[in-house]
Amino acid sequence: MRKGYEAVAQKFASVRQVRGDNYCALRATLFQALSQATQLPCWMQTENFTMLPENLVSRYDWIKQWQLKQKPSRRMGEISDEIKEYLMLLRKKWKCISDIKGPAEKQEACDKLFKNEDEEYSLYEALKFLMLNTAIELYNNEKNGRRVPVFSRLLFARDTCSNPCQLMHNHLNPIGHSGGLEQVEMFLLAYALQYTIQVYRLYKYSTDEFITLYPNDPEEDWPVVTLITEDDRHYNIPVRMYQETML
Repeated sequence: MRKGYEAVAQKFASVRQVRGDNYCALRATLFQALSQATQLPCWMQTENFTMLPENLVSRYDWIKQWQLKQKPSRRMGEISDEIKEYLMLLRKKWKCISDIKGPAEKQEACDKLFKNEDEEYSLYEALKFLMLNTAIELYNNEKNGRRVPVFSRLLFARDTCSNPCQLMHNHLNPIGHSGGLEQVEMFLLAYALQYTIQVYRLYKYSTDEFITLYPNDPEEDWPVVTLITEDDRHYNIPVRMYQETML
């Protein structure tokens, strides 16, 4: 582990500690993406983006059983409207932070956002829903004979997850409540955001898995965020220059 940290220190000056709850993988990834964002992702600019909840619920009635972090007893019929608000908030915050030019000001805006619990947890619900949407697309593509990435087949090969409905019930709903992201779900998060997630896995030092990319063969035009972990459960953020603050 010490040698792993020494290797990281060759490229980064310090580590930003991320709050250690069941959202830490989403928190660290989203913070990194926003803190270096310079524009709104193309897929977030489409009209269909905020229509995702309505469109998916109309096709898959089981999505009404989505469990919201703050409101677990929310009535089924209101789920699509609630998640639409979360997606709109994600787009708004991403656009606002992207428009900030100065790195110090951008960092300050990110710090402020992640100290607002209502907004922060709403953004995580948006990310989880984008992961579900991506999973549904991959599942349908494979069913229709189209080529899918290897992780997609692994995602739906688990005893607890043979289809998107089970993924929602057994894996996405518990995130933030009783569990975090599993390894295969880090791939799903990367595909949902169209970001490459580069992770220094300290306990894998001196192996080929010390620096792991999600996905393994990323698209060339996908931005890259970098995380660091000691155990594939809790994720922190390596920082190139200054701050050693808490997130």
